Amino acid sequence: MRVKRHPTRGENVRRALAQEAARIMAEHGIGDFLLAKRKAAERLGVVDGAALLPKNREIESALAEYQRLFGGETHLTALNAQRRAALSAMRYLREFEPRLVGAVLSGTATEHSDVQLHLFADCAESVTLKLLDEGVPHEVTEKRVRFNAEHVRAFPGVRFEIEEQPIEAIVFPTDGIRQAPVSPVDGRPMRRANAGEVEALLERP
Repeated sequence: MRVKRHPTRGENVRRALAQEAARIMAEHGIGDFLLAKRKAAERLGVVDGAALLPKNREIESALAEYQRLFGGETHLTALNAQRRAALSAMRYLREFEPRLVGAVLSGTATEHSDVQLHLFADCAESVTLKLLDEGVPHEVTEKRVRFNAEHVRAFPGVRFEIEEQPIEAIVFPTDGIRQAPVSPVDGRPMRRANAGEVEALLERP
């Protein structure tokens, strides 16, 4: 006979912190997991240190549950608008082999989330030249990207809007399509979706 195991205090605290961090991310537009954890710990008065902080994947799971319980149709409507904007941007930038990544792809995006794209080009300036030539207002950016525990690299990028949705695109070399950076959620290679896969997401009931 198996004895039912009850959660320990530490497990209960971690779960509460994950749920509070998820609420903070959903309601306040915070996309940084560590910042959300710290705010949750402060809010709940947890001072026992990092040992009790939940992992990013626990927060992502709690965020998905929060959106399912409290977001409902509003969340799905906003998510589909973000995915439609992503698809429009991907079609517009199709020569750069665009891939959708991040929370808009996973379905945990909040109304404050940017649409995150990975682009691939021999010359990063070719992306900005396209935007300039067609009069698309944009901002040139730089993003640090992690490939493993020791390897972090900065890549150029651009920010612009399509269909009133903010787009954040990072420009990798053309061979960068073969190796995805690691996800901040679980440390595994980031999932990347091409335009056809995004179309399929939008066609789901």
